[in-house]
Amino acid sequence: MKKHEDPNYIAKLEQAIAKKYGEETIQNPKGNWDEEKEKEYEDQIKKLSKKEQMMEELDEMVEVDGILMSKKLFTRESTKRTCPVCAEYSFKIRDDVFMNKFECCYRCYIQWIEGREDRWKTGWRPNK
Repeated sequence: MKKHEDPNYIAKLEQAIAKKYGEETIQNPKGNWDEEKEKEYEDQIKKLSKKEQMMEELDEMVEVDGILMSKKLFTRESTKRTCPVCAEYSFKIRDDVFMNKFECCYRCYIQWIEGREDRWKTGWRPNK
């Protein structure tokens, strides 16, 4: 006799699953569902919907000077990438530290500031 022809096959299968993984694995999902859980689930769905809507709004494209750009690029806080001293543009993380502290890139820090931080903080800058 094939296992699928056995009328007790499903019952035996459920018993084996329950034995291996626990009784909760074979329970009906609606068995523990009540009004409170339903309300909590609906609240979660609403929050998820709002979050998805916000993400869609950020993914919208905006035309700037004839170029389509993501709207989220305009809502992020921009970081300084161009050194005001030497006018070099940099993506290096090391430069971010010096831009925040001394308003210059690492190279300018080494050339103009290192050892003379007090003079720099009082406002001295190199001639262009």
